[in-house]
Amino acid sequence: MSTGAVDGFVEPGRGGGLLDVVRQRYLLRLVVRKDLRVRYRGSVLGMLWSYVKPAVQFVVFYFAVGVFLRMNEAIDNFAVYLFAGIVVVNFFGEAFGNATRAIVGNSALVKKIYLPRELFSVSALWVAAVHFFPQLVVLVVGALIFGWRPSLAQLAAGVLGFAILTVFSLGLGLLFGAVNVLFRDAENLVDLLLMVATWASPVLYSWTAVTEVVGTGTIWTIYQLNPLTPVVELFHWCFWAPTAGVEYVMPPDLWQWVGIAAVTSTLVLVLGELVFRRLDGRFAQEL
Repeated sequence: MSTGAVDGFVEPGRGGGLLDVVRQRYLLRLVVRKDLRVRYRGSVLGMLWSYVKPAVQFVVFYFAVGVFLRMNEAIDNFAVYLFAGIVVVNFFGEAFGNATRAIVGNSALVKKIYLPRELFSVSALWVAAVHFFPQLVVLVVGALIFGWRPSLAQLAAGVLGFAILTVFSLGLGLLFGAVNVLFRDAENLVDLLLMVATWASPVLYSWTAVTEVVGTGTIWTIYQLNPLTPVVELFHWCFWAPTAGVEYVMPPDLWQWVGIAAVTSTLVLVLGELVFRRLDGRFAQEL
C-alpha cells in the first residue's frame, strides 16, 4: 500500500508542507478570517485594539524608561527609537505566541478533517501582520513628525529586517506549535522567552549601553546571536536614524550579524518545518 496519496487522501506529514499552504491560499484566507472573527467576537473596539495595546505599552515604557530613568535625555527622539523597537517585539511576540497555540487552539478542526496543518501556524503569522501594519503606520507618522527623511538603503534595511523577523517567527512557531501538542509546557516556555526577548534586544536602551558594561567579547557575541537584536537595529536605522538631530552610530559589524540572523532564521524555519511534519501524524490522536 502506498504511504502517499490514496483515493485523493493524503497521509498527515506526507504532503507538501508549507508549499501546500501556498497552493491552498483560499483555505488560508478562510482560516485568517475565522481567527480574526473569533478574536474580536463580542468586542466593542474590534481592530482598534491594534492601536490601543501598543499605545498603552509605549506610554508605560516611555515614562518608566524614558522619563523616570531619563533615557530620553541620552537618546535623541527617544519616542521614535522606542516605538521602532516595540513594533518588532510586538510582531514577534504575537506571531510566535499565537503560532505555538495554533494547533491546540484549532483542535476541533484538526481532529475532524485533514488539511495542511501549517495553515494554522501561517494564519497566526498573518493575523500578527494584520496587527503589525497599523502600528507601522503610526511609527511612520511619528517619524515624519520628527523629520524622517530615509534613504533607499534605510528603507531596504527595514524591509530586510521584517523579512528576517517573519521567517524567524514562523520557524519558532512551527517548532513550538508541534511540540506544544505533546507537551503543553511549551506555552509557558514561550511566555518566558517573550518576556526575555523584550529585554534581550536594544528596545528600551541603546547598544552602546551593552558594550559599556560587557565590552565586545563573548557576552556581546551571544547578545548579537539573538536574531531580534540586529533586526531591531535595522528598524532603528530605517525609522529612527533618519529623523532630525540624530547622530546614529552603527553597532560593530552590524551587517555581519544581520547575515548571521538571516541564516539562523532560515535554519530555524527548516528545523521547525521538519519537526512539525515529523509530529503531524500524531496531532489528532494527541489532541
